Amino acid sequence: MGWQDHLRGRARRARAGLGLGAVLLALAGCASTVPGADVPRRESRALPPSAGSPLSALFAVPPTTAPGESGFRLLSVGVDGLLARIELIDAARRSLDLQYYIFRADRSGDAVAGALIRAADRGVRVRVLVDDGESVPGDEKICALAAHPNIELRIFNPWRTREPHRFLRDLEFVFHKRRLDYRMHDKLFVADGVVALIGGRNIGDQYFQIDPQSQFGDDDLIVAGPLVQELAAVYDRFWNSDLAIPAQALDRRNTSAAALAQLRVLGAAEPASSAALGKASAARLAAQEPIAGIRTGSTPLVWSSARLVYDSPDKKLVSERRIRGHLIYDAIAAEAQQVSRELLLITPYFVPSEDELALFENERAHQAHVAALTNSLDAAPVLAAHSGYMHYRPRLLDLGVELYEIRARLGNARGSGQPWAIARYGNYGLHAKLYVFDRTTAFVGSLNFDQRSKRINTEIGVLVHSPQIAAQVARRFDELTQPDNAYRVERRGSGLIWRTREGGRAVIYRHEPSRSLRRKLEAELLALLPLDREL
Repeated sequence: MGWQDHLRGRARRARAGLGLGAVLLALAGCASTVPGADVPRRESRALPPSAGSPLSALFAVPPTTAPGESGFRLLSVGVDGLLARIELIDAARRSLDLQYYIFRADRSGDAVAGALIRAADRGVRVRVLVDDGESVPGDEKICALAAHPNIELRIFNPWRTREPHRFLRDLEFVFHKRRLDYRMHDKLFVADGVVALIGGRNIGDQYFQIDPQSQFGDDDLIVAGPLVQELAAVYDRFWNSDLAIPAQALDRRNTSAAALAQLRVLGAAEPASSAALGKASAARLAAQEPIAGIRTGSTPLVWSSARLVYDSPDKKLVSERRIRGHLIYDAIAAEAQQVSRELLLITPYFVPSEDELALFENERAHQAHVAALTNSLDAAPVLAAHSGYMHYRPRLLDLGVELYEIRARLGNARGSGQPWAIARYGNYGLHAKLYVFDRTTAFVGSLNFDQRSKRINTEIGVLVHSPQIAAQVARRFDELTQPDNAYRVERRGSGLIWRTREGGRAVIYRHEPSRSLRRKLEAELLALLPLDREL
């Protein structure tokens, strides 16, 4: 029987080779075609604010507010971002619009999906727009939402390869880099046209800081008032763009009625009883927090003027001046150029361009204080991005920029957004994108201070002209840059040193600190590659 097994093995390998060959031919073809682009799509618009929604009364504009002002509240505690979404979804009566770079089908993703299904069951119109760049095996379960008659789900600039297979996706990227490199990095949530959430958080356990193995400090900004309608209009531009493809046109199996039934089971558990949240967080949700604080006035909204800044869905064409549109970087750069006293940056990835280095040089020439907090080597979620940042540390320090790098193992949890029970695992990473201009204006959004956000990804955010909100962000910066939580990077001759405090004792590292020699070597090797424009 040995020869028969041998022949069977050869046949299997031949079939696999033919299958791989077919895949290669498919991936190599249709070089610039977006999968599903030929499928007819129904254009739709944001519904007007719902007067009958309980959210309308909760987020009504006070009569004492100046014309044009909107209301804001920062949510810096990770799990509060999840609780707020579930609470707002459960309170919605007419419409829900969600736009995310990542929507994980994990515990928190299932909880959000379950809340969306409950809302759709009671007649709420739900639209969900997700990017396809960072989906991982299992995330395809979220596509089942599209099987509900009251839910539409579209995928932005999709891969042809479905149910993410890393090797095949990498292969497809090689053939179609020009198209697939362009990603929608926006994070936006609008409920009943009267309240929105905007910031840096995606949907997933890491972003809500409930996964001890990997969790990111980030922020949401609750928005009420006239700015919500502007946000809804931006959502419509992405929803109706040529790159937003209905999920059914891409994946029949995972958008079936059977797939929806399975997702119902996963999302059916009441979040308040979910072990994923922990007892304290479940109690907060049962008490309708963090939204209840707005209702009672214990944590009221801050009302001020603000400016919505964003990239158009066709950012690449706008950048090339082939069409008119919006570029978020132009607005941020203009705001930074007006700084006279202080510029604070919190960014997980810090890969400045020559223009930005010139901006820092100008700020320092006018005696402005410039300080930045980013991830350390151990905390960095993307090693390649950290390798790009490594190039610029000496130049930034020579310009007079104060550099801080957050530690993966924090000395205390103050300002981190996480409970100490999670912090003690030592797997912290920074994901927030927060900038403070002269302590009078704060930016909250999706824009990293790197060249990918500037040139390639679409981004969105809000410039809030409020000393109170700016002070809250500055306080978060101060807490995270304490010696117990961060390294301060300084020049020492021709090299660098890292100052911190461990166990109450001041410590100086003369080589970049890391718990992993392998990770350190990989970063140094990546730093040799000309990747900056992609980082």
